Amino acid sequence: MTRDDLFNVCASSPSCLWVLIVCTQTNASIVRDLAASVGRVAPEANILVISNPVNSTVPIVAKTLEKAGVFDPRRVFGVTTLDVVRAARFVGEVTGNDPKNTVVPVVGGHSGATIVPLLSQNSYGKSISGDDYAKLVYRIQFGGDEVVKAKDGAGSATLSMAYAGAKFTNALLRGLNGEKGVITPTFVKSDLYANKGVDFFSSNVELGVCVLFSLLRSVSLNSFTRKMASRRSILLALSPLRSKVYSRLACLISKRTSRRVMPSLHRWQDPIDVKHL
Repeated sequence: MTRDDLFNVCASSPSCLWVLIVCTQTNASIVRDLAASVGRVAPEANILVISNPVNSTVPIVAKTLEKAGVFDPRRVFGVTTLDVVRAARFVGEVTGNDPKNTVVPVVGGHSGATIVPLLSQNSYGKSISGDDYAKLVYRIQFGGDEVVKAKDGAGSATLSMAYAGAKFTNALLRGLNGEKGVITPTFVKSDLYANKGVDFFSSNVELGVCVLFSLLRSVSLNSFTRKMASRRSILLALSPLRSKVYSRLACLISKRTSRRVMPSLHRWQDPIDVKHL
């Protein structure tokens, strides 16, 4: 089971929607209801979303707050720190170095092919090539599956997820406390690839007091896409739910739960033209 299994939808099969509706309720509708409550009670709260799949739950939180008229894109963060922690650990293992010295930015999203470790931005990571590079990237992207298999389906990476959540929370608190130069990747509302139909993207941001985060724009997928997935596949993977399918699923959930219909995700351009990215 992967993150996407929690929120995967088969557009061509109505029966598939019904089969997966319970899984979808588990995270999507819970996140939606929590966001609605936050919007009502504490509209200026900083919201850290760690419920998977983050690629989908963060837009749900954003749209729910937007519907309530209180959405501030500077206050909603998707926690992707676990990918950064794994990347540092795995690069350290491959190169024989302390993970403290092998930290690499991980951009894109928080699921499978959308996880893009920029190994070339670390002096040790850039030395990895060939099969070792491909195996390392795959392990960073699908490290969670290793844990699920090791637990034989009895659980997921709960402890490392808790560590990642605490690590990001600490970074945010340091930034809010006035510390300068607190930089970390996080999945946020972003205009970096908005012209390609991607409204949310994980990249390095600087956390602070006045502006809760400043987007650092030095993000290039070139070194990664030359060796691994294409830009098109990465950006398409960041839009796992098409609006029509999502709206249909939202209606089904609404009927089953007697709650209001879930807000639609932002509409993706389909197909996405990324040839000039």
